[in-house]
Amino acid sequence: MRLDSDDFELFGLPKQFKQDRAQIDAQRRRLQAQVHPDRFTSEGASAQRLSMQWSVRVNEAFERLKNPLSRAAYLCELGGAPVAAHDNTAMPTNFLMQQISWREALDEANTISDLRALQTQIAATRAMHMESLERLLDAENDVHSAAKEVRALMFIERLSSDVEQRLEELQT
Repeated sequence: MRLDSDDFELFGLPKQFKQDRAQIDAQRRRLQAQVHPDRFTSEGASAQRLSMQWSVRVNEAFERLKNPLSRAAYLCELGGAPVAAHDNTAMPTNFLMQQISWREALDEANTISDLRALQTQIAATRAMHMESLERLLDAENDVHSAAKEVRALMFIERLSSDVEQRLEELQT
């Protein structure tokens, strides 16, 4: 293992979007068992510091790999197409119109039923974008188009979170 390995190399996984979450979890446990600072308590401060660096590195890689959206963004970055969501928020007009429509529907939703219907629409669109992302990254290796999909999915995730929050408010 090398500290400068990419997350996929570190976890011994293929460098692709589609991953088995159980395998990611198992690799994290295996790696943490090897590098956890508690294993190095008798080996001195230097070994403990190095162990801590490794432990942090494994945890950071795990956080990126376990979440499909962050994994996709990472693959785009590795491929030379950083998502740059803070600097690049350009979206196709039809996508922006859909976002506006959903936001208005969220504002007007007064019942749990209304919110569940909106949630269903958003989930279907999310699934469509995730399938597209898998195709772009794993089959076509088109990281530039995939970065656009990641940005769109970030909007969708934010909206989905807002719907969830509104549901919680109505249920309490």
